[in-house]
Amino acid sequence: MTVLKTSLRNFLAHKGRMALSAIAVLLSVAFVCGTLVFTDTTNATFDKLFAATSPDVTVSPKNAPSGDEVQRTRVPVTLPAAKVAELQRVKGVKSAHGEATSTSATVVDKNDEKIGPSSGAPTIVANWDEKEQRAVELTSGHAPRGPTEVLLDSDTADKKKLKIGDELRIIAVPGDFKAKIVGIVTFTVTNPGSTLVLLDDKTAQERVLGVKDAYTSISLTAAPGVSNEQLKKNVVAEFGTGLKVQTKAETADENREDVGEFLDIMKYAMLGFAGIAVLVGIFLIVNTFSMLVAQRTREIGLMRAIGSSRKQINRSVLVEALLLGVVGSVLGVLGGVGLAVGLMKLMAGAGLELDTDELTVKATTPIVGLTIGIVVTVFAAYIPARRAGKISPMAALREAGMPVDAKAGRIRGAIGLLVTAAGAAALAMAAGADKAADGSMFLGLGILLTLVGFIVIGPLLAGVVVRAVSVVVLRAFGPVGRMAERNALRNPRRTGATGSALMIGLALVACLSVVGSSMVASASDELDKSVGADFIIQHSDFNQQITPAVEKAVRQAKGLKSVTNLKEIEKAKITTPDGKTSTKDLAAANPSFAEDLRTPVVEGTLSDAYGPNAMSVNEGFAEDHKVKKGDTLTVAFKGGRTAKLKVTVITSDDTSFNKGALYTNITTVERYLPAELVPTSIMMFAQAKDGQEEAAYASLKKALKTNPQIDVRDQTDYKKLMEDQIGQMLNLVYGLLALAIIVAILGVVNTLALSVVERTREIGLMRAIGLSRRQMRRMIRLESVVIALFGALLGIGLGMAWGATAQKLLALEGLKTLEIPWPTIITVFLGSAVVGLVAALAPAFRAGRMNILKAIATD
Repeated sequence: MTVLKTSLRNFLAHKGRMALSAIAVLLSVAFVCGTLVFTDTTNATFDKLFAATSPDVTVSPKNAPSGDEVQRTRVPVTLPAAKVAELQRVKGVKSAHGEATSTSATVVDKNDEKIGPSSGAPTIVANWDEKEQRAVELTSGHAPRGPTEVLLDSDTADKKKLKIGDELRIIAVPGDFKAKIVGIVTFTVTNPGSTLVLLDDKTAQERVLGVKDAYTSISLTAAPGVSNEQLKKNVVAEFGTGLKVQTKAETADENREDVGEFLDIMKYAMLGFAGIAVLVGIFLIVNTFSMLVAQRTREIGLMRAIGSSRKQINRSVLVEALLLGVVGSVLGVLGGVGLAVGLMKLMAGAGLELDTDELTVKATTPIVGLTIGIVVTVFAAYIPARRAGKISPMAALREAGMPVDAKAGRIRGAIGLLVTAAGAAALAMAAGADKAADGSMFLGLGILLTLVGFIVIGPLLAGVVVRAVSVVVLRAFGPVGRMAERNALRNPRRTGATGSALMIGLALVACLSVVGSSMVASASDELDKSVGADFIIQHSDFNQQITPAVEKAVRQAKGLKSVTNLKEIEKAKITTPDGKTSTKDLAAANPSFAEDLRTPVVEGTLSDAYGPNAMSVNEGFAEDHKVKKGDTLTVAFKGGRTAKLKVTVITSDDTSFNKGALYTNITTVERYLPAELVPTSIMMFAQAKDGQEEAAYASLKKALKTNPQIDVRDQTDYKKLMEDQIGQMLNLVYGLLALAIIVAILGVVNTLALSVVERTREIGLMRAIGLSRRQMRRMIRLESVVIALFGALLGIGLGMAWGATAQKLLALEGLKTLEIPWPTIITVFLGSAVVGLVAALAPAFRAGRMNILKAIATD
């Protein structure tokens, strides 16, 4: 009880000094809990949607695409409409309803602007049957009565300012058609952001799917007393295994799995950055308790002198840490809920609608948050607590402050150098690896070891780096600058820990900047070297198809010398001379593709791959299957006939565009696949006539003006697209890393604040002998700047080494250019100085306002 009272008294006495550490715990726990609440809420929202929309039993074609698979053939895989009546007669079926659904259509308004979501959620065009609709209800207007009438969901209508009577245009594979909005449907469950357009049966079948009297699936409702599992068994017993039959739970699980992959990536990425923030927070807590213990050396010595044991002193410090962890964690859990709501609002702006009424806080979330916050805080305080326990009663006779253990410092330095050397060796092995998969393991090990090594030798590096930085930054400020340098060097262990907290975040920023810039530069160089086409045409959703109408419009554009279609032939079974059969996708194109994409070759001439009954294989495939130029491969096309194709070219794997692709001619594919199974193009390429590049570009833009889903890019546009995509990814990562940097800034503030308290008497004496308030504030600010620059130099140097090593691995995948983003690196370095300056404002202000006599009298 005495230990608890003492700990509570010390905690309350130093609550101001504990505040910043508590904020670090709060932020770290809030990020963890916020991530968990956000993902749990998102999962719950989708679960509710899938549960509401999934029928008791779904019957679909055996080989129908599912999940993220895209229907690229001109005619989708369907079931005949007559199958509805057949299924209606199955024992246990109450009702059967055919569904004609497509996510490949684009819907635009009268201004040719897409009304679909930009968040990645689908635009769903389907048939309407009021009796069978499970997720929406008709709230205004009437049901569609023909090909010129549609229903639209209320969420999209509100966002796009659409109303009954407005005209829409549906762009589908069979062709475009216009229809007026005659009714609005409202989701009865939360709509995560999809756009829903509903048509009558015949229009959905013929104008969207391109089929007559057929459905993409058939929904069955079980009769009373019949379970979904029993109904599935009845259907399978009646029709055998020729159909894909799923219960409500199985359909929901399949949908959940598709969404879950994206959500899991997001969840673990955010938790990873939360972990970085937690790691940085450990440094702050260690520094805080180390300084508090040092400042209470005499007090602890007196406690030891009057009978307190080492265990009691140790326990007292740990109890203080426990109190700090509990307070910070409780506030963090509450902050996490607020953060989750903020994330939901942010995602709503991006198109992912999540209702805050569905906010899901599982019992495990606060448990995880409290556990992390408390365990991390107590763990971080363990070493300072051990030091406190070792203080002898004789310390009551000495000045405050603990002498540095020189022997321990030397051992720490030796261990740190060994770990750093091991990490450098791992990075060297990663850079020299022959395969990216092998090198990535060494890269991860190298990053871990060098990071730990730099943290351990931080105090050793502080003495060297701070002196070097001081020569450049501080000497110009005369005696005040020299005092700031000495203050930073006074306790290398503290300076090292404070700088290391900042180092972690900046190292990751520098590493990712190098990797991102190298990817952009490499792709740009590869584009210049490999792509001969002047223009690249593709769907804005890269997974979607280019419709025949778009292909026709492209070919009618003026000023073009050649137009190339690129099609993906999925799941062809290839039998090689070694007798092995493998399933591969083929890239089918026109002969002009040899000029549009100049893929490097090992043997043969690239254009030969587009001859009759010819194909190419990449060198990796050739090595694995002992294939040589001139060999004949047996290719069984899915849904079509089997072909004998001659290998006329072996392409090099030393490329980043279409690496590993197997090429053949479109006419060869059309010879062995039924017309309805020949896929539409995934991309198109075009070359302009000499001197007509600008006119051809303008003509293409004009020809495709009414197809906003199609992007036309010249090589400059394509380079900008790659740069923007990587830039957006990096900006998101930088935003998440900002949390770790904020915690590190709190560490600088806390270190300086506690340092000012520690040096109260010294500050009073300096003021007494003539140091002005302004000079005092400047000295504190300069000390902070040099500590921040120390952390920045370590972080940037470490991050650039990581990034350069990662680029060596990317070079194995064809991205060979190393690009150091000097503007970003310089900005980060100068920004660190500003961070140090801002962090010192409050401590410097406090130091300048001290009463001289009271400060001198401080014991």
